[in-house]
Amino acid sequence: MSDVEPRAVSSVILKGGVGKSTISINLARQLATRHDVLFVDLDPNGHATMGLGLDEAYERDVNLGNLVLDDRDATLDDVVVETDAEFDVLPSSNTLEQVEKELTGAIQGSSRLHKHVVEPVLGDRYQYVVIDQPAYPGMLNNNGLVASRNLIVPMTPGSEAIGGFRRTVDRLVSPLREYMDVDILAIVPNRLQDRIDQQTEDRKLLENLNTQEHLAERLPNFAHITPEEFERIDSGEIDPPRPGIRERKAFTQALGENVPLLDYDPENDQLEHLEELATIVERGGVSR
Repeated sequence: MSDVEPRAVSSVILKGGVGKSTISINLARQLATRHDVLFVDLDPNGHATMGLGLDEAYERDVNLGNLVLDDRDATLDDVVVETDAEFDVLPSSNTLEQVEKELTGAIQGSSRLHKHVVEPVLGDRYQYVVIDQPAYPGMLNNNGLVASRNLIVPMTPGSEAIGGFRRTVDRLVSPLREYMDVDILAIVPNRLQDRIDQQTEDRKLLENLNTQEHLAERLPNFAHITPEEFERIDSGEIDPPRPGIRERKAFTQALGENVPLLDYDPENDQLEHLEELATIVERGGVSR
């Protein structure tokens, strides 16, 4: 695509167990069908790195710290791993917690990933950089936000869903917006599995998101339901759709085989939703 606008994007929310790594891995894979993509795993737990079968890379002596700390003694080529999934990976490391501590005392410690990794390659070596963020605030999270400034926010059904989103905005996004533009490109209801013609947790999440304008405008089309459509669903006038990214065993099975969903099950019904998410990243926002 000749008119590509290079963009870095983070998958982020201050709540665990929402499938953040799964979303970011599969987003990177969809983008990689037509672009050069770098995937950056900033989570010290390394779920994405392990899910891609890069266990040895997680244990290596050379890692992100060698690129961003004061005694930088490595190049990106020393750390990045090529994968069969068609995108490159800057893996997590068993030393990332120590790297985070050292970033705390570093000059401009929150901008090191941007300055030394993302800025030099974005638009040149890679058209897109996808960052998997930790589920807690800190210097690694700050680095991902500063480097990307474009966010994908996964949310799962449950009483803490909206609370996790608000914490993310209040503790991460709003403070950063005092210094730079930060865009939430999409809010992604994830791991949905229940009917929405009944008062299930799925229904509550979707109604919550779709009835607040500032949230609804960031919902992909696969999760957008108007009040009129809810009324028609409740009256039985239309069959209830299956919005959001749905719970599928294939997601877990794919990572068990160390590949994204596209490579494990190329006919899976959720790939069209992941493709829309990739298009949102390319466009820089949701389009109705």
